[in-house]
Amino acid sequence: MATRVRSYSKINLGLAIGPARADGFHALTTLYQTLDLHDVVTVTARQAASTRLTLTSNHPRVPLDGRNTAWKIVEKCLERLGVAAEVEVLIEKSLPIQGGMGAGSANAAAALIALERELGVALPGTERLELAAAVGSDVPLFLLGGAVLGLGRGEQVVPLPDMPPTACLVVVPNVGVSTPQAFRDWDTLAAGDGLTPSVEHDRLMKLSLAYASLYAEPGTSGIVRNLSPEKKQGDSDDVQGGVRNDLAENTLLSLVRTGVENDFEKVVFPAYPSLRETKRLLMGTDSEAPALYAALSGSGSALFGLYRSDAEARIAQQRVQSAVTQAGVRTLLTETLPRAAYWERMFAG
Repeated sequence: MATRVRSYSKINLGLAIGPARADGFHALTTLYQTLDLHDVVTVTARQAASTRLTLTSNHPRVPLDGRNTAWKIVEKCLERLGVAAEVEVLIEKSLPIQGGMGAGSANAAAALIALERELGVALPGTERLELAAAVGSDVPLFLLGGAVLGLGRGEQVVPLPDMPPTACLVVVPNVGVSTPQAFRDWDTLAAGDGLTPSVEHDRLMKLSLAYASLYAEPGTSGIVRNLSPEKKQGDSDDVQGGVRNDLAENTLLSLVRTGVENDFEKVVFPAYPSLRETKRLLMGTDSEAPALYAALSGSGSALFGLYRSDAEARIAQQRVQSAVTQAGVRTLLTETLPRAAYWERMFAG
């Protein structure tokens, strides 16, 4: 029997870059949020006298050897378990490659989850997170799902209270952004702006506190803004104007008030002006369907906007599609995926 797992994507609601560390990585503070957009990872495994790993994919750009994070995590998991096995991994791609949505890291987490189910044995929780961090900075967040605070180089993860599902429009441009080059450009910019390591560190700490505090607000205040007269807190109806969307809007507006942004925009947008214009279209400030928030995800090149309703997200999609003339640009309607739904929908059968 094979195990099929949905490999969900993420966006960065905010990302602050700190100083370069001795190991070559940069300190980060980021707010991850999983999305319903996903690949599918299928794993077949059985214990054997020796380990043999085969990886296939429907996408020609997916590496099928030790360069792949899914390959790496399967190998390392078997080593830690002390198990030899014949393992086949199939990655069915729908998500953009190198788009800033964590697709490769999500594939690795999905492969680990499926492998453990196939073998009927699992690593302890802390060891799973350590293994995930050793494979990639974004991998641990996909062992949590929902809203996640990322520290360190992004691999130190803290689950945050979830906001309700929120309509989201993702735009995948036809350009690629080099993450290493984006970090180098940031270092040049930071040096020119006089951002010392201590100043950058203080900035990261303040931002992490702001993230944690704003995510507690909707659940602790007991106040929900803008409820329609016929709606009361606790009503189950999820239509626009109900509790779900008001809580989401409250959280997002609180997020915006923290001054949250993605530092990568400061170096990526000057290099790729079309991405700045795409963000402007997503925001739609003077339109009938403005975004609650829009930003670059990771180092890009994918961008996203969050909206009050599915209908407004569709209007924003039409706005972007009518204005963007470059070939190969994709617009994807989806929604944010809270932690409970993330795990309920994980296994694809």
